[in-house]
Amino acid sequence: MVQLEQDGIGRRIIATIKEQIHSGAYRPGDRLPSTRAFAAEWGASRTTVTAAYSQLNAEGYLIISHGARAIVAPGLEKASVEAPPTSAQPRSLSAFARRLLALPPPAEAQPAKIADFRYGDLSGADFPVLAWRRASNKAILRRPARLRYGDPQGSSVLRNALQAYLWRARGISCTPDQIVIVNGSQQGLDLCARLLLDPGDPFVIENPGYLLARHAFVAAGGVALPIAVDADGLRTDSLPPARLAYVTPSHQFPLGGVLSATRRRSLLAWASATGAYLVEDDYDGEYRHDISPIPPLQALDADTVIYVGTLSKTLSPTLRLGYLVVPVSLRRAFSEAKRLTDRHAPMLEQDVLSDLLASGAYERHVRSIRRKNAERRDILLQALNDRLGTHVSVAGAETGLHVVAWMNGIDAEREPAIIAAAREAGLGLYPVSPLYDPGGPQPETAGFILGYAGLDGEALRRGVAVLATILAEHR
Repeated sequence: MVQLEQDGIGRRIIATIKEQIHSGAYRPGDRLPSTRAFAAEWGASRTTVTAAYSQLNAEGYLIISHGARAIVAPGLEKASVEAPPTSAQPRSLSAFARRLLALPPPAEAQPAKIADFRYGDLSGADFPVLAWRRASNKAILRRPARLRYGDPQGSSVLRNALQAYLWRARGISCTPDQIVIVNGSQQGLDLCARLLLDPGDPFVIENPGYLLARHAFVAAGGVALPIAVDADGLRTDSLPPARLAYVTPSHQFPLGGVLSATRRRSLLAWASATGAYLVEDDYDGEYRHDISPIPPLQALDADTVIYVGTLSKTLSPTLRLGYLVVPVSLRRAFSEAKRLTDRHAPMLEQDVLSDLLASGAYERHVRSIRRKNAERRDILLQALNDRLGTHVSVAGAETGLHVVAWMNGIDAEREPAIIAAAREAGLGLYPVSPLYDPGGPQPETAGFILGYAGLDGEALRRGVAVLATILAEHR
């Protein structure tokens, strides 16, 4: 077999014999030439031919007996009819798969030489390389004598460190047993959907809102009940009965409103009256640029709220590290679901994060990038004011890593043409309209989500300058 692997002629011999068997040139029971004769015919070594015959014997194409020529194995007759043409469509799919394929795809990243305003990107230069390397080296050297699967909820060391951090940074009171480490917040949302919704169950979601959250709940069979938002977040005055509500109270995605204290109480009262759970996505709660971060809903009702956190906005979206804080009553269900999904999140990354939290390096990093992103935000806002002035209205600038820019005087129907022109000019530009419920009212004015955490000051200024030129042609 070593000779066969090294010699391409051996692979060609195998392919040729298989083709002759499938075509009917060799039929079951036919004897093949001796290895000596075959080697002479092909100009190959006898060793190569012997290895090829042995491989075909192992795969069940040939039968080789000691001292006899190889024969074609029974059951390999040529098919009497042609095989049906292959189809691009699968033969059958589950209801889950059919719902999944019916969902519209999210916006793809666009080639952008000047500036890509896609939300969710971070600057590679901001990643704490030295701190991560030191913690990684320590984690690798601490490897246990026995490598085994870990706790599906995550490393106990990390969950203890996260418990302390969440209390310091977000005012969340929980036990380590309530924390579940997940592969990014998206897996956390998927677990919530699978565990809390049956097909046909209604769920409340903000309108506009986070598209992949909506997709996770719809794929599980949930029926979306979109509720409008305004400057004070989700409107809670007439919420319908539902199994759960997905909310972004600290920084509504994408419009940026903060759920007011009155509405927080109203939302919790609704959940208590209907028996619904609240899925609180605190996706960028570390970034409050003017005052301290807004306390989460979970701090008001730990029995009703499932808190979803992520490291994608502070370290890197490529790490796929997130966490849930679940009510005590749901701990076992989430633990077992995580076990079945993928056993547990990668342990090395968990160990590294544990070290960063315990040493204080993570919080120092958060303070540093909070300042940097505040500077990027200021540059973006100044550039929008200088280049567009009253032609743009900005929403959601007080917190987070993006703003929504409404283009005054430009109809929403112009968005595709503006995006195409931006792509030609080297800009990645993404509209806000796909985040609205497709069956409800749509925005009348063109609006774009401008993420700034992955761009430096010069790219932000140049990007806005090019955008202003494009908009002038479409106004």
